[in-house]
Amino acid sequence: MAEPEFSIGIEEEYLLVDLDSFELAEAPEELMNACAAELEDQVSPEFLQCQIEIGTKVCADINEARDDLKRLRSTVARCAKTYNLAPIAASCHPFGDWKAQHHTDKERYNNLNSALGGVVRRMLICGMHVHIGLNDDALRADLMGQMAYFLPHLLALSTSSPFWQGEDTGLASYRISVFDNLPRTGLPPSFDSWSEYERSVQVLIDLGVIEDGTKIWWDLRPSANFPTLETRIMDVQPRLEDTLSLAALNQCIMRMLWRLRTKNQRWRRYDPFLIAENRWRAQRYGVSDGLIDFGRGAIVPMPELIDELIDLIEEDAGILRCLSELENSRAMVTSGNGTTRQRDVVEASKSAGKDQDTQMRDVVAHLVDAFHDGL
Repeated sequence: MAEPEFSIGIEEEYLLVDLDSFELAEAPEELMNACAAELEDQVSPEFLQCQIEIGTKVCADINEARDDLKRLRSTVARCAKTYNLAPIAASCHPFGDWKAQHHTDKERYNNLNSALGGVVRRMLICGMHVHIGLNDDALRADLMGQMAYFLPHLLALSTSSPFWQGEDTGLASYRISVFDNLPRTGLPPSFDSWSEYERSVQVLIDLGVIEDGTKIWWDLRPSANFPTLETRIMDVQPRLEDTLSLAALNQCIMRMLWRLRTKNQRWRRYDPFLIAENRWRAQRYGVSDGLIDFGRGAIVPMPELIDELIDLIEEDAGILRCLSELENSRAMVTSGNGTTRQRDVVEASKSAGKDQDTQMRDVVAHLVDAFHDGL
């Protein structure tokens, strides 16, 4: 069996904020035109007018992805600053109000607004998606069922949305709570073959419920437009290097699963009911508590889980040349990820005697700075 390319594509959604008030701001048409003039189809509006989306090119490895993502983030930040705006890469704005936002006047988004009503209007959330290139549909179906086990691990590392409308929700990823209100979300079903997946999707297409597979928003899905598996469970990352670490983890895990397949082995597939319990733990606690290791029958702390995961995929990381990115994933556990850093800002603001409104604005100021880390 020829080895797949395991190419990488990364999509990120950003929120735009006013640099004086740190409140959400809608993107002027001139800003979108300026970004598009430099980035062409790698930048686009999102459902809400305060959002902007970017996507890398198909990248051969993590270093190529880093270069392209730096260019994309830098260009958006530079163009936004012209209008006294700044992008932030957090999955929820700490104090923004979804009721005050307007959706983008575009056919796709008008149709979504009409079809999903008040549920979609609450989508003041941003995510990141990682595409890994696989060259065979049967392989995509096979790896999707096995890869689902690792989705809670990726969510826990990625969490960046503890606040909603000025309050600490107690969750590490409030974005997941909002997104799960949409249909066709959550963990992917377990399919035994590519044809079984296609038949299931075709039922909804034939009924006119959806136009195509792009209206399926599972945490992990075969892309309808590219020969990739697309991981969608992750919160967007305030810092560029954390985005790259998550992309590298996706790439290495999928290569590890492919490597097992070449030896007539596979990762055990657990019932989605059990994986969903880990998904909830990741959503609730992020990196501050452990996940269930079903083989060991124990809740294992995140530092230990990440160490075990890196040991498992170290061979693949060496071949894919992303060992340093995996090492950064350890730091995301021990030194803090997007959620823990935002909460640290609030604690520092409290200690300085600042009121709740100022604490939230301090978090946004932190997120503006974090966006430029590594650029």
